Amino acid sequence: MKARVTVTLKTGVLDPQGKAIEGALRSLDVEGVASVRQGKVFDIELDTTDREKAGKSLAAACEKLLANTVIENYRVEIL
Repeated sequence: MKARVTVTLKTGVLDPQGKAIEGALRSLDVEGVASVRQGKVFDIELDTTDREKAGKSLAAACEKLLANTVIENYRVEIL
């Protein structure tokens, strides 16, 4: 089973890397960029067919390692 975990900064948390990317896009004359927020994506292959168990396991992985839940949100998608 495959899953995707997406981790993004919470609203209101400063994102200096996103601001740097935003500035770089503007300097490259990419039009229409209002703002950029960066994040992380993890594509994970699981050795199970139990979707509920996989979701719980990945949520635990996010809470323990993949996301800093003080400043980041995460979303788990079972593909």
